[in-house]
This record gives sequence, C-alpha cells and structure tokens, in this order.
Amino acid sequence: MAIACFIDDSKGIPPLCKLGAQILAAVCVALSGVHIGNINIPIFDTVIRLNETWTFILTIGWIIGVTNAINLIDGLDGLSSGVTLIACLSLLIIFSLNGAPIISIILITALSGALVGFLPYNFNPARTFIGDTGSNFLGFSLAVISIMGVAKTYTAIVIIAPIIVLALPIFDTLFAIVRRIIKGKSFKAVLMPDKGHLHHRLIAKGYTQKQAVLILYGVSATLGMFAVILLESGWWKAISFALLVIAIVTLGYKEAFGIKKIEDMEIATETKEEKEKKETDKGEK
Repeated sequence: MAIACFIDDSKGIPPLCKLGAQILAAVCVALSGVHIGNINIPIFDTVIRLNETWTFILTIGWIIGVTNAINLIDGLDGLSSGVTLIACLSLLIIFSLNGAPIISIILITALSGALVGFLPYNFNPARTFIGDTGSNFLGFSLAVISIMGVAKTYTAIVIIAPIIVLALPIFDTLFAIVRRIIKGKSFKAVLMPDKGHLHHRLIAKGYTQKQAVLILYGVSATLGMFAVILLESGWWKAISFALLVIAIVTLGYKEAFGIKKIEDMEIATETKEEKEKKETDKGEK
C-alpha cells in the first residue's frame, strides 16, 4: 500500500490501482489473525457471532473504509494528522480503561507520539506535507489497532467506541459516496474527487483554513470525549454531555453571528453617512 501511494504522490496512478493495494494490505492483516469476530447490538444487548467468511469481509471492509476516510479528509494543512491524533488519544484512554491487549496500547501510544512530533510541522502554514502515503498509513494503522484493542472483549460499548471516535471521517466518507453517486448517477463517480467535503464547505462559508481545521478538531475531540464518557458512565451521561456541547456551540454561534451582524450594520451606516457627507460637500462647492 505504501509503495502504491508513493507512486501516486510522485507520478499519479489510477484510483482502482490504489484501491487494489489497500485491499491487498487488508487481506494480509485478516490472514494474520487480526479480524472482527463478532458484532454487538447495544439496544438488545446481544452478540452476533460471525462465521469465517463474514469475519474476513467485515475486517477488510473496516480497514479499507477507515483508511480512505482519513485519506479523504486530508484536504487542509494539519487536518488528517490532527484528527488522527485526537482519535489516538481517545482510543488510548478507552483501551487503558478497558484492559485491552498491551500490544494495542503500545502501538496507539507510539502513533500518538509520532503525530505529536509531526503535527507542528504539518499545521497551517505547513512546512511538511503528509501526502497519500502518510494519510493512508494513518488510516490503516488506526483501523488495525482499533480491531486489536477490542478483539478480546464482548462489551457492546467498547466495540462501538472506535466507530464513535472515528465518526467524523466516517461520516464525511459516507456522505461523499452518496453525494458522488447522486451527482454522477453511477458508481464510477465515487472515485472522482469533488469539493463537497466538510472542510471544503467550511471554507466556502468564509472560514479560514486554520479556523476550519480547529472547528473539525473540536468536533473530533467532542466525539472522543463522548465515547470515553459512554464507556465509563453510560448512555445518559454521554447524551447529556453531547446536548451540553450542542447548546454551548449554538449559543456561541448566535452570539458571534449577532456581533457580526451589528458590525456589518455599523459599517453600512458609516458608509451611508460618508456618502451623504460627500454629496453635501459637492453641493456646497
């Protein structure tokens, strides 16, 4: 996968070739014994045991999905690396609290440390760029380590915690797939890039690159905290935390929008007064 992404960064390759490399890498992981062995349904508190075929398919699907999710949000300086760092720290807390295998804790800690050293050089204005090679590596690592961290547990909340932590890139990817299929009216359109990702929409709203990145950092951190609270205190406290964050953001947005509206009105009033003054001066002359 790294070889294919390196060639893509330097010369460019068809999307299907890169997808083939991702599938090959995911197959290697599944064959090595790292796989999703069960699915938990929190509402009914039941565990669905999967046969070998479905285990293989879901593992490959999860790895490819998360890899591309991190790759697709890599549209602004420091975005994919920062979101991955927040996800790593959240998973580190979850793994530590849940008694996950020590290898998963070591790997997620190592990845976090690498990103802490890298992010200052990758944040806007970036001096070092991550490229497809870096973003695919981050997504691949997150996907594999998240499976390793919950492989020996049957607790529903622990199983879905990685999904909550990675909800931002996962949602952005799913939304992009649906949007491209509807717009292109074919499944081939999924492989065609566009400007409809969340960070593109924030830039279109008038936010700077730094502001857009920091907003998405905040969303990722909120989701990570939600997963940790859910694991430790249950659904009600986690939902209460989410509602509190939504209320604070809504009030802050309204206040900022109100201040901006007042400033725009003052500027418009000043401009009108200046115009009247100029006409008066012209009449006197």
